[in-house]
Amino acid sequence: MIPRIYIPADSGALALGAEKVAKAIEKELQERGVEAKIVRNGSRGAYFLEPMVEVATDKGRVAYGPVKPSDIKSLFDSGFLTGGHHKRWLGAPDKIPFLAKQTRLTFARCGINDPLSLDAYKSLGGLRGLQNAVAMAPADVVKQVTESGLRGRGGAGFPTGIKWKTVLDTAGAQKYIVCNADEGDSATFADRMIMEGDPFVLIEGMAIAGIATGATKGFVYIRSEYPHAVATMNKAVAIARKAGVLGLNVLGSPNAFDMEIRVGAGAYVCGEETSLLNSLEGKRGVVRAKPPLPAIQGLFGKPTVINNVISLASVPIIMDKGAAYYKDFGMGRSRGTIPIQIAGNVKQGGLFETAFGLTLGEIVDDIAGGTASGRPVKAVQVGGPLGAYFPRALFDTPFDYEEFAKRDGLIGHAGITVFDDTADMLKQARFAMEFCAIESCGKCTPCRIGSTRGVEVLDKVAAGIEAEKNLALVTDLCNTMKFGSLCALGGFTPYPVMSSITHFPEDFKPAPARVAAE
Repeated sequence: MIPRIYIPADSGALALGAEKVAKAIEKELQERGVEAKIVRNGSRGAYFLEPMVEVATDKGRVAYGPVKPSDIKSLFDSGFLTGGHHKRWLGAPDKIPFLAKQTRLTFARCGINDPLSLDAYKSLGGLRGLQNAVAMAPADVVKQVTESGLRGRGGAGFPTGIKWKTVLDTAGAQKYIVCNADEGDSATFADRMIMEGDPFVLIEGMAIAGIATGATKGFVYIRSEYPHAVATMNKAVAIARKAGVLGLNVLGSPNAFDMEIRVGAGAYVCGEETSLLNSLEGKRGVVRAKPPLPAIQGLFGKPTVINNVISLASVPIIMDKGAAYYKDFGMGRSRGTIPIQIAGNVKQGGLFETAFGLTLGEIVDDIAGGTASGRPVKAVQVGGPLGAYFPRALFDTPFDYEEFAKRDGLIGHAGITVFDDTADMLKQARFAMEFCAIESCGKCTPCRIGSTRGVEVLDKVAAGIEAEKNLALVTDLCNTMKFGSLCALGGFTPYPVMSSITHFPEDFKPAPARVAAE
């Protein structure tokens, strides 16, 4: 049997040196005259172990990592191709604690096989959900997705089935499925991992959405900063079309559905669904007032489903295993699993898919292993740059949409950024206002002007100028932005600002008092 070596082509792994490792392995094979097949898979998401190289042996796959080009000769000398022991030896990938603790439903195939092999995708359960969907009435597909409890994984948490039902029930000669892959939040990479590591699951989810709602055309809107994801998705769409997964007769059924990839120009606000629609139509990416809702008048004025990558990629397992199976995971109104993306000052950064319900403390202390610096955790920001900062006092908060909302927080796209006790929360609050000012589309006054004034007022606080009076002004500005902004960019900026002021008041004292406190 020819040995198979798996080396990630995921851009996160590439950034950590995976391409150099691949070339070093190719060179070593040539020099030793050994025949082996190199498979460029996606990443399993344990980025603290990347580049993680795996080899298929008679006893199963064995992982090594993080591998450096300088390790390659000694790896081969240690019997790498048969799973021999080495200082980089990790054992069976699914036994690595970070991966073994996960509940992988959406990411079940990610990082295992060649992302562009449709045969490999099918051998691991792919297309079963779509096969079930083409044999069902559209309303029954919508019902199953609704009963599963799936909610939008892009941050809003809106029930997916209700959105689909609205589009199904709205008359229209043409309907669209739009996938929001404009993953712009800091510390988020789940969408990119799926598109680079398991693109067919997204294609399958979009095809199911099309069948369920009567939409025959789909678009994936990917941020321009993801060139590897764009290339992989384009290739996967072409493969799926050639295999009859897309086209006039999806899997040989009377249902028609096709799709294409579109690339954004790097505007953060285009992650907001109506700005995204404007951008797709070739217009400037500015927010639209609602109503009308996109489900009724969306892309080109037609009924449109807009879901994010993880929402759509979660649909195939629901259609394969059933609504009850998926709904069995989670807590409260948060059903199924969530891919938590761990970043910042942590020992073990990466993607951790699990059922809703773990506490923030379990995620930060147990799964992430605490700070990489070894210093105490001061704050954890959940939900990207517009998420609230939680102190250790709130680490008992379960990962659940409603539980976070009760404590003035957001799950958002489930990105977690950890800060140690050297972080200055006044600077973090100012950054949130500055970020909003830079990224604002300018459509509404609370966001456009409020964020600019917010930066100015926080600078006065930092300079010790009437700190109490100016903090009251910041609070007033935040209320105006929260309730007066047209979209979540201005509406959510108050979360990081007010949580910093509320939970870390010592960082907002005038400069002399802060020095004395330290």
